[in-house]
Amino acid sequence: MPTLPSRQEPHRYRQAAESFGVDVERYDRTRPAYPPELVGHLIAAAPGRETLDVGVGTGIEARQFQAAGCRVLGVEPDARMAEFSRRSGIDVEVAKFEDWEPAGRRFDLLVSGQAWHWVDPVAGAAKAAEVLRPGGLFAAFWHVPEPPEEVADALAEAYRRLVPDAPIDLKSVPKQPSDPYGPLVVKVADGLREAGGFGEPERSRYDWDRVYTRDEWLDQLPTFGSLTWVESTVRQEILAEVGAAIDRMGGRFTTRYATVAITAVRD
Repeated sequence: MPTLPSRQEPHRYRQAAESFGVDVERYDRTRPAYPPELVGHLIAAAPGRETLDVGVGTGIEARQFQAAGCRVLGVEPDARMAEFSRRSGIDVEVAKFEDWEPAGRRFDLLVSGQAWHWVDPVAGAAKAAEVLRPGGLFAAFWHVPEPPEEVADALAEAYRRLVPDAPIDLKSVPKQPSDPYGPLVVKVADGLREAGGFGEPERSRYDWDRVYTRDEWLDQLPTFGSLTWVESTVRQEILAEVGAAIDRMGGRFTTRYATVAITAVRD
C-alpha cells in the first residue's frame, strides 16, 4: 500500500495519477462537463483557436472546446483514456506532458481540466511557456463537488475504516466556503512564477448545482482518485455504506459545485 504523499505534491503520486483509465466509459459517462461561461471566457481571452489539452483524459473538456470552434490536440499519459478520446473525435498523443515533444508546434490556448495537479508545477509551467505563442493563455481548472455532509461523511468514514493506509485523507478535503483547491492553486501559481515567461496568474470561480440520484452518485464515485486503485470488494463495501446514507436522505440530493480556474498569459 502506498504511503501518504505530500498534499502539495500530488504529481509524485503516480499510482493515483495513472489509475483513471481503469473504466474509461464510466469516467466519461459520469464526470460533469465544464461551465459554458468558463469555456467561453477562455476562448475569448486567447489570441486564437489552436488549443492544447494537457491530461485530456476521455475528452470531456476537449469536446466542449472543439464544439466552440477550437482545433484541439490532446496530450495524455494513459493510453486507455487517449484511445477513448480519439474515438470521440479528438487528436491525442500519448505522453506525460513534461516529456512530450511539441516538435516546434505552438498554441494559442493551453487547457487542463482536472489534471494539472498531476504535472510537475515548475517543469510543466516551463513546457507550457515553450509551447504557447506570445499572448497565449494558460488555463488549469478543477471541479470541487460538495455533497451534503451526510454523504461526504459516510464516504470518509467508510474509507478511513476500510482503507486505513490510504494515501488520501478525505476528511482533509477543503470545503467550498474556505478555498477550494486552494493549496494546489497556490502551487500552480508558484510554478508559473518560478518557470517564468508568464504574467501574474489570476484565479476565477464558477458556482453551480446538480441533483444526483443514489445510482448516479454511486456510478461516479469509483472514478475518483481515492477509489480508482482500491481493491474491488473493498470499493463495493464503501459504495454500499454511501448508498445507505443516500437512502436515508430519500434517494437523491443536491451537490454544490465550484469550478475553480487559474489562468496566466504568456509574455
